[in-house]
Amino acid sequence: MKFFDLLRMSISNLWKRKLRTVLTVLGVVIGITSIVVMVALGNGLKESMLENYANYSSMTQIQISSGGGFFASNSDGATQQEEKRLDDSFIQELLAMEHVKEVFPRLNVSAIVKAGKYSGYLDINGITQGEFQTLDIPIAKGKLPDSDTDLKFFYGNNVLTNFYIEKTHTYTFWETGEAPDIDLMEDSLFIIFDTDAYWNSQGGGSDDGTPVKQPKKYLIEACGLMEGELGEWTNNNSQSVLCDIDALKTELKRVFKKNPIPGQPTRKNGKPYNELFYSQIIVQVDDMANVTPLTNTLKDMGYDAYSSAEWIQQELDSMNMIQAVLGAIGAVAMLVAAISITNTMMMSIYERTKEIGVMKVIGCDIRNIQSLFLMEAGFIGFIGGVIGVGFSFMLSFGINGLMASSGAGENMGIAGAICRIPIWLCPLAILFAILIGMIAGFIPSLRAMRLSPLAAIRNE
Repeated sequence: MKFFDLLRMSISNLWKRKLRTVLTVLGVVIGITSIVVMVALGNGLKESMLENYANYSSMTQIQISSGGGFFASNSDGATQQEEKRLDDSFIQELLAMEHVKEVFPRLNVSAIVKAGKYSGYLDINGITQGEFQTLDIPIAKGKLPDSDTDLKFFYGNNVLTNFYIEKTHTYTFWETGEAPDIDLMEDSLFIIFDTDAYWNSQGGGSDDGTPVKQPKKYLIEACGLMEGELGEWTNNNSQSVLCDIDALKTELKRVFKKNPIPGQPTRKNGKPYNELFYSQIIVQVDDMANVTPLTNTLKDMGYDAYSSAEWIQQELDSMNMIQAVLGAIGAVAMLVAAISITNTMMMSIYERTKEIGVMKVIGCDIRNIQSLFLMEAGFIGFIGGVIGVGFSFMLSFGINGLMASSGAGENMGIAGAICRIPIWLCPLAILFAILIGMIAGFIPSLRAMRLSPLAAIRNE
């Protein structure tokens, strides 16, 4: 018997018993809907978590900080710590490593700023033009720093929170909730890079009592301002001042000349090195799976390396477990549907005993008889799967709308929809429904296949 003949007969047999078929299909619909919605809820929680983490740090980045080191033995057998420097030669070494896509050095300096009656401190980060292109920084005014001009500052939206009234030492924003009366783009901001000299001049001189005069102030032009309300955490650079790293190097060398730069290492005699060492290096890795092994390699080399991939992976494992549990809960309803399909097929065999006997007497292959009942069970699963997937989308849309209107998603820290049905889940759910239907109909089909034709005709 041809496949399409079996398909036509199975559909015809199901159509003859409409009510029983509809009730059995309804069980499959409930089961598939439960599975799809439960898995979609777990998937939404996981994707929302990843989106939240992506707003604060890249999951494929490694941060290498200065000050790292390892312990080594000298010729006398004594153990001493050797500090690892972050310089251009180390950058070339990183670029030669496997799985490293890009390397971005950063130079961080602290400075004091004066603006009228206000004083404050600045966290200045010099970064490369290549890294500027990778940063998703919203711009309210101006533009990001470029490499064709002198040193210019791009201010984060929360920089003003670092200002205080100098006479009263009152932090305006934190104590009164009001923003300092400063326009970062238009007002004259005087920057003091030599913070050590400044505090020594304020404190009565150096350690040996020698008077220290106040360091020189520099007027640095602003090139742009980050978008965002004061006090709002837009991204990791909201509290920082960004500038081109080469322009910052040039300015620091001009300001300090041959004197030590605060935050930079010095020789044993107290004199500075000829080159500036980086405060931090950002390593962009090709895949999240390679982040942890590369981080461990850098730590073994003696560097202070950190990545968020390890604890993010732990969170992902927890979310996958939650998703599996939710799917298992939905599978319970599918188990009930499978039992219902088995019962329907068994009842169909009892009702069609004579028909089965006649088919065997006229020479129908017993495999065709088995295939007929398996196709009926599979067709029930197919119809229930298709309807269940469609109903899952409707239910998912309703859940997301309810969460959005009530604001529950934002309160839970969930960005976007909480119920997200992945594309791959739809065909997989339908195939699963068909498979469950055929498995549930397998035992009844065996009974039909083994039924004696003489006993079937005698039974009627």
